Amino acid sequence: MTNLMPQALANWIDWGLGVFYSLPEWIQYLTITTWKILFVMIAVILIVAFSTYFERKVIGSMQGRVGPNRVGPSGLGQPFADVIKLLIKEVIVPSQSNKFLFIVAPLLSLIPALATWAVIPLNNWYVIADINAGLLYVLALTSVGVYGVILAGWAANSKYALLGAMRSAAQIVAYEIAMGFALVGVVMAGGSLNLGDLVTSQAGGVSNWFLLPLFPLFVVYWISGVAETNRAPFDVAEGESEIVAGFHVEYSGVAFAVFFLAEYANMVLISTLTAIFFLGGWASPFEGWTFLNDISWLAWLTVGGLPWLFAKMCMFMYTFFWFRATFPRYRYDQIMRLGWKIFIPITIIWIGVEGAMAWFQIGPWSGLGA
Repeated sequence: MTNLMPQALANWIDWGLGVFYSLPEWIQYLTITTWKILFVMIAVILIVAFSTYFERKVIGSMQGRVGPNRVGPSGLGQPFADVIKLLIKEVIVPSQSNKFLFIVAPLLSLIPALATWAVIPLNNWYVIADINAGLLYVLALTSVGVYGVILAGWAANSKYALLGAMRSAAQIVAYEIAMGFALVGVVMAGGSLNLGDLVTSQAGGVSNWFLLPLFPLFVVYWISGVAETNRAPFDVAEGESEIVAGFHVEYSGVAFAVFFLAEYANMVLISTLTAIFFLGGWASPFEGWTFLNDISWLAWLTVGGLPWLFAKMCMFMYTFFWFRATFPRYRYDQIMRLGWKIFIPITIIWIGVEGAMAWFQIGPWSGLGA
């Protein structure tokens, strides 16, 4: 019987594959793409859910508190309890609001954050849409998210919500420009708009990552990403002590949960993009360390893949939590000055420095003359 079951299972798999490959190519393509999308979306939603748990644990540890510890073992059920609570709460729509836009606004914040994952390469073969203009796609969708914030503040017909939306719009525009200039430097170093090609151009270990030659652009991109997600210390759009809760002050229940999901989904997205642009994406930091291949139990360290990308993403997510527990909220004028008068000039200057590095064939451009 034990020999029969594996053979029967193998026969069943062979039959299923035969049926699948007998289907028209467009049906095969749609089926494979659908499964890829489901895997990525489920993974992102689970990461978002448990990010709320780990954030409270990390901040609690830094502040000498316990953090979630009541729901489930070690409080691991807390994210699910939060979801259930928000789902069963009543969604209140203000009577004088624009009801259609009030309901659509949360979706306009969430959908771009999820749709951007279509071009994110998780390793050297797993990407939903491997398009050559992937970087332009990312820039376009990350810019669309601000419309959800603006519409939420305006459609609610509330002065507090409108103030939060105006603050957020000005902040996102300022730091979006700085992020765009920083990515110009990445494109100059990688020579492509395809995210997979940008990772491939950083192959060879830490010394080939863009982190070193583009360090000022890395700092600008990362801090701008924190500001664009309205996270502390740049959370003036949600300044609880000043304007109650910002642009989503009138939202409750599942509508508020969608904004909450969009914020953490954007955090995961910015962390992953930073790893791809500056830390080699799925590449191993030990790539090129050939002596590790001679040690059987260490050889896996040189192999790139999804685990390395996930580890880098977790490192940046931890930094989000660390910032929130450490820094006080900046004043609005300080945030604007940092974005317009410091970050944008730094990126423009470093793009000029990159031009000089390319001319003298230094760093990522060292092989141009070969």
